[in-house]
Amino acid sequence: MTATTDQILAAAAANSVPEEPGLSSIAPSLTYSDDSEDQDELRAPEPPRKRRASTRLISQSATDIQRITGESTQQLIDRCCGVSCCMNFQKKKQGIDYEHVPLPDNDAFRSLGLRIEEIPAVLTAIAELPEQFTFLEKPARPQSQTASPADSGISLGNDANTENNGPTSLEHSFRNLELEDLDTSIQPPSFVQPHPPYHVYPAKIHNTRELTRDGAEKRTFHFDLDVTDYPNEDQRDFKVGGAIGVTAPNDAAVVEDVLDLLLIPRYLRDKPVLLRTTKGRWPTVWGKEKARELVTTRRDLLTWCSDLQSYPPTKSLLRVLAEYCYDPNEKKILTFLCSGEGQAVFCDFRTGPHISISQILSAFPSAKPPMDVLLSVFQPLMPRFYSLSNDPHESYEIRDGKQHRIIEIAVTVHETADWRGGRRAGIGSGFFQRQALRFMDLQGSGEKAPQLYIPMFRGLMANPLAKQFVSDGPMLLIGAGVGIAPFRGFVQRRLKNANCANKVWVLQGIRDSLVDELYSGEWGVHEDEVKRVIESRRGEGRYVQEEVLNQADLVWFIINSLDGRVFVCGSSKGMGEGVEEALIKVAMSKGNLEHDEAKKFWELKKEVGQYIAETW
Repeated sequence: MTATTDQILAAAAANSVPEEPGLSSIAPSLTYSDDSEDQDELRAPEPPRKRRASTRLISQSATDIQRITGESTQQLIDRCCGVSCCMNFQKKKQGIDYEHVPLPDNDAFRSLGLRIEEIPAVLTAIAELPEQFTFLEKPARPQSQTASPADSGISLGNDANTENNGPTSLEHSFRNLELEDLDTSIQPPSFVQPHPPYHVYPAKIHNTRELTRDGAEKRTFHFDLDVTDYPNEDQRDFKVGGAIGVTAPNDAAVVEDVLDLLLIPRYLRDKPVLLRTTKGRWPTVWGKEKARELVTTRRDLLTWCSDLQSYPPTKSLLRVLAEYCYDPNEKKILTFLCSGEGQAVFCDFRTGPHISISQILSAFPSAKPPMDVLLSVFQPLMPRFYSLSNDPHESYEIRDGKQHRIIEIAVTVHETADWRGGRRAGIGSGFFQRQALRFMDLQGSGEKAPQLYIPMFRGLMANPLAKQFVSDGPMLLIGAGVGIAPFRGFVQRRLKNANCANKVWVLQGIRDSLVDELYSGEWGVHEDEVKRVIESRRGEGRYVQEEVLNQADLVWFIINSLDGRVFVCGSSKGMGEGVEEALIKVAMSKGNLEHDEAKKFWELKKEVGQYIAETW
């Protein structure tokens, strides 16, 4: 019989009745909990465990697949594409003629890893050519001023005021079909609008530094952003645990490469052009779905509006390339990838190495579609979100005799192999890394206040980690990697509040404290008493989820205390899943619950806001 909600909570409460801490906390010690590794000096040493990899094998047979997915192998195949392509990869069929097609002889094509031997002479079920809904045209009227490479676009239409909220100068530009006077080297065109009513604001980098050291598997940078003049759009403020949105642009070199591959003349790349769309939100990000006319430039559309590297290629993209491909062999291969017969190769293609737009254009050099046709099949460039790593209500700096308001974030650089050799960073983290390195280079050359910016907007101040907690109940913060960043603001605020003394604890998972412990020594007073660091690549090689089990007494005390809360932040793969299972085991052990009851216990705690997980 399945236990009811009341039964689960009653059973848990019966096994744990925490008391309200007095002047001296009765909470179990973070440092000296049962089974804590700090007790090793009191017992015989154990032989060191073999170092483990960061990933783990979760399936190695059909039975494992069924246990994880709840489906048989055949059901999984049928759900994937309906034609069992994964089981018939490059399998010839009787009665069909095949032909050998010479493959493109270039490094970009070889990097795609396409396993193509022979192609059927007749292809069926070819994807239809996608509808074109973007068109680039010459502006209907002559421009009244000379355009510069820094110009951007404005929206033309009855709702110009609602989408742009621009000053009188923008209204004048609207009437005369001119490019607005906006520096798109530091911020996107005004029609690129995130969550209304927010507009993108170029926040000046006040300072930046690298948090990791040489030898770290991933580099992490810290940024102090000056938001002194951030517009007060909706009477809301930055919050502890909140996140900002960043409209990171594509790398200028990547944009230039795509323009070169599309044979766009250099004199046209920054020249005003009329963009006409027939439907959808693009290129406004979150504007209304409707037809639009915008005066902008080709460079701005690729820099700020089109994602050139984050998504695997789609059949719509390949179909457009095939349509405008003049080499017959390249056309045959692209058409094959869009056909029913090429479904297996296409599936393997999409799940293979990370592929960028410039890579696929280089792989099929004879494919030269018009840019406006390609814009209809490119993925939109979406904002990236980063949690605040400080208490924004208490962070101010004095510079040039003035007080500046500062918000802080930490960004870990995510890299993947590049087909030209070496590695390339993601759009967002790569942009931050370029800005950080450039800032530090300018500082090193003697420039005191480099003028570099991060295009951001105040968004997601109502995310789970940014809720206003008026109580001073105990709090346990569990995170790994850059997921620990938002907890720093919580701890800074808590340690300043006398009523919250001895009521905040942090479990921080890292690989190696010598190279990648973030914000060491920057959590405030008594840091060594509230924070425990768990290293996976040094010593015994422990993971943060293992320490959750070691700190079972503390976890159980906090979650059953009045207004007690447990926060988890970091990657959902590995850390997030492991911590969730560890918390379930804590409830099973301390609450004497079955696995399903323990899982339900944490679900109920999540519903009432006592268990908060922000993973990605």
